Amino acid sequence: MITISQLAKYVGVTIKAIRHYHQRNLLEEPPRDSSGYRRYSTKHVIDLIKIKTLVNAGVPLSRIKELISADSDQFTAAITEVDRNLQERIANLLRTRERLYYLTQGDRMFASAEVADFLDHLHKLGVSQRMIQVERDNWILLQSILPKESANWIDDKLNALKDPELLAMYLDYDAAYDWSPDDPRLYKLADRIQRWEINRYNRSKNMDKLDRDPIIAQLISTTHGATSPAWNRLKEIAKQLEENR
Repeated sequence: MITISQLAKYVGVTIKAIRHYHQRNLLEEPPRDSSGYRRYSTKHVIDLIKIKTLVNAGVPLSRIKELISADSDQFTAAITEVDRNLQERIANLLRTRERLYYLTQGDRMFASAEVADFLDHLHKLGVSQRMIQVERDNWILLQSILPKESANWIDDKLNALKDPELLAMYLDYDAAYDWSPDDPRLYKLADRIQRWEINRYNRSKNMDKLDRDPIIAQLISTTHGATSPAWNRLKEIAKQLEENR
């Protein structure tokens, strides 16, 4: 006959765990002796070893009592079910880890690798975080609605930014967010963007907006996710220039 502290030491569990198993009716609680101490027998040691083994195997406490008293066939069937449940939990945990991993990848969670590389490229070019966010949101939308077309557009956009003229216009457009809506530079910028686009794609001045490169067009017409008085004014100027060409 041993005390609860001796039982805990021999089996390798805490006294708190033993008391918890008593509360869950998993381990029989012996009566107290004349000194007021509970004395545990060999059966308690064996039962506690079984409980510890099943707990360490991942068996829920709610299933342990039936497993301890089950015959061989019942035990095998129950363990098979527990194993199946554990496999489902493991699969769910792996999926959760995968989602957490993608969360650490920032843009790569929501956009293609090509778009994420493009956004990294913009950052290196000195484009503001505000403008990068605008680009990110637009690409997420485009890839969702027009996945095949957007794959071609992102390649075209990357190639276009190799042109120093476009890069200068892009950075000016980014900076124009903070300009006054009366700034005369807005007229020059709108005209530069439209002329560059027509020259690059060799299209008529009356081409349909939907037939344009959507990313270049968005700089002057459909920027999503951010706006300012100057950008709104730039859209108006661009529309006027297009009507007059």
